[in-house]
Amino acid sequence: MGCFVARSHDAIGILARHRTLLVVVCLTSLVTLWLCRLPKIKIYSPPFEIDVTGAPAAAEKHLDLSRADAPFISWPLARVCNEARWSPGIVFVCDNNSGGVGNIRNYILTCLRYAIEAGATGLVMPQIRTRAPDNLSSIMQAHQPFAYFFDEDHFRQSLGAACPQISIYQSTDHIPNAVNPFKVERITPRDFGPRGGCDNRGLNQHSDGFGRKFRAHVEEHAAEFNIPTPSPAHPRAYRLTWGVQFDWQTYRDGPEFATSYGGLLRFRADILKLGMQTAAYMREFAARQAGHTESQTFVGMHLRTESDALSNWPRFENQTRAYLERASSMDFKAAYLATGNSTEAAKLASAASSQHGLAVVTKDELLKDHPRELKALKALTWDQQALIDFVVLLEGDYFLGVNPSSFSMNVALKRHLKMDGLHTRPWKTGGDGDGRSWLVGSYEHYWKDWLFMYDSMWP
Repeated sequence: MGCFVARSHDAIGILARHRTLLVVVCLTSLVTLWLCRLPKIKIYSPPFEIDVTGAPAAAEKHLDLSRADAPFISWPLARVCNEARWSPGIVFVCDNNSGGVGNIRNYILTCLRYAIEAGATGLVMPQIRTRAPDNLSSIMQAHQPFAYFFDEDHFRQSLGAACPQISIYQSTDHIPNAVNPFKVERITPRDFGPRGGCDNRGLNQHSDGFGRKFRAHVEEHAAEFNIPTPSPAHPRAYRLTWGVQFDWQTYRDGPEFATSYGGLLRFRADILKLGMQTAAYMREFAARQAGHTESQTFVGMHLRTESDALSNWPRFENQTRAYLERASSMDFKAAYLATGNSTEAAKLASAASSQHGLAVVTKDELLKDHPRELKALKALTWDQQALIDFVVLLEGDYFLGVNPSSFSMNVALKRHLKMDGLHTRPWKTGGDGDGRSWLVGSYEHYWKDWLFMYDSMWP
């Protein structure tokens, strides 16, 4: 009996070990299959490319997306493109933009997002509309190529990797099988869904249904005019109407998309380099103001008082008083001033020095002892020079801007990405900001004070 019991215990032990082994094998197989399904993250940062296989949070935890040269994270855009319903033969043209970099940047990104929702398999390389050099409010001048502001190679590479379904054409003349002359139809996305009495400046509340309603419109139009439906053999192109740049709810596709999508539009290499060099000179200037100590901290300011500023925006006195009081309370000794108004820049600098002991400098003043960089700066147009300011303001230790300037907003939202990178939560309007930026202005009315722009601007 004792031998029988011993053998029984041995048999039970063997069966238990077999079961344990079987559970381990099964779990290992499931984990292996799960890991194989994880997305491959491509981080583009010329001149090299890093491929990381693993959980997105682990791969991108420490990336600083607030910098002007931050890498582009492609998988959130790839996810949106993989979910799209594609319509071969539909081409979007995203050139009906105007204004400064904040407006133009947001127009191109919003237009492309609508193109993806429409299932467009073609995109004409966006162009940038310029303004008159002698009249800043004249913003509907001739177009310049995409490279007027942005890095075309970076855009092509990044969009191609994330959305291979979309072909990029240099112009409408390069669209295969396009008839001559080629007609581009105009559409207003918010028309594909009733507004319900909302303010016309507001966001499009029907973006989820845009693709379906747009395709139905295309088919109805083809039937009505007895023309072929779009196809590779019969392409049709669409241009969005002017003024739709603040139309799409940026966080509609998730925080990862909202915080990474703007990385498609990197400033062109020479402008980016000049901006970074100017920021380095600003650090040297700040160190001198601090008595050559290790401190190189500086505050960035955007004074928006140029001739095209709207009359109901905070005036020079409001901006100056708010900026100098806050900068002084934070014990800054040096400030970088971004403005296109040299007269009022001098007035602010004088008040800062006499009342607060704060040394204020502009890009022109920083580069006056650096002939090569100064020459490069002077070769740029007024709007291109603003890109230098944009880069330096991103590099500063704190930023003071004005609501509702799209330039100030864009800088503040981009700086906000330093908080949590890819998983940064939306900027909270008003109040004391996020500890990195603060914008003076009114925050009482969603429409009147342009607060809807915070919900529709891509960082």
